[in-house]
Amino acid sequence: MPIGFIGLGNLGSAIAKRLSSVNEELIVYNRTVQKAQNLGLKIADSPKDLIEKCDTVFICMFDSTAVKNIFSMENGLLSASLKGKTIIDLSTNHYEDVLAFHDIVEHKEGAYLESPIFGSVMPALNGEVTIVASGKESVFKHCLPLLEKIGKAIFHLPQPSSASKMKLINNLCLGSFMTTIAECTALGEACNIDKSKLLEILGVGGGQSLVLKAKTQKLIDEDFSPHFSNDAINKDLHCVQELAYSLKRPLYSAAVPKELFSKMKMQGDGKEDFSSIYKLFKA
Repeated sequence: MPIGFIGLGNLGSAIAKRLSSVNEELIVYNRTVQKAQNLGLKIADSPKDLIEKCDTVFICMFDSTAVKNIFSMENGLLSASLKGKTIIDLSTNHYEDVLAFHDIVEHKEGAYLESPIFGSVMPALNGEVTIVASGKESVFKHCLPLLEKIGKAIFHLPQPSSASKMKLINNLCLGSFMTTIAECTALGEACNIDKSKLLEILGVGGGQSLVLKAKTQKLIDEDFSPHFSNDAINKDLHCVQELAYSLKRPLYSAAVPKELFSKMKMQGDGKEDFSSIYKLFKA
């Protein structure tokens, strides 16, 4: 039976291409039909139409608001019978909203696995993302063979919402690292150090990280076509601040990066890759 896939943004398209490349038959749905047509895959008329044709459906949306819409829209997922169906949600959801997604799917006798993706377009195309999943052990084991086709490192945190919280914690590192790397790059250039050489040295020095490895060429070329957008990291840093607030904890290192990415969004650069924060420091 084919696999369903909903949400063909930058990351979703990359994962759909990866699944197709390992010979999985896909039926897709996207609110913007042109994105689905560009992939050359079978297209469903609605989420309801898709899940009626597939036992397993991936969701990969920008945020929880978009996921809610896929569930509750006219001819959404909840308008179909979910008995015996499995929904694997790759979205970065709000840590509270995701609890409702577990409940509504289970109430309709379906299975829901919260499985946010750690990684962006290039690792997704190569099946090398990290996946942290939350949900019942039986559901996780059922989904694992599919997850292994798109992920290199896969973890299970059984308690619902744990994976979403872990994704926000990870993205605190991501946003903070990118901000520091961008500022270091601009500072080095102000010292008349060649940018390529500067980034090479940082790559074996204090800047050594997956973030720098992934974004070095983008910084050199100043090619900020989106793999992971300023809008996305801004949203995630806002959510991680809400998480800390709910725990009555301070969160010192999130504040400045979040406001810098807010500045990028405010000045109209929200759709660019989050490495474009470099422009704030270079200006």
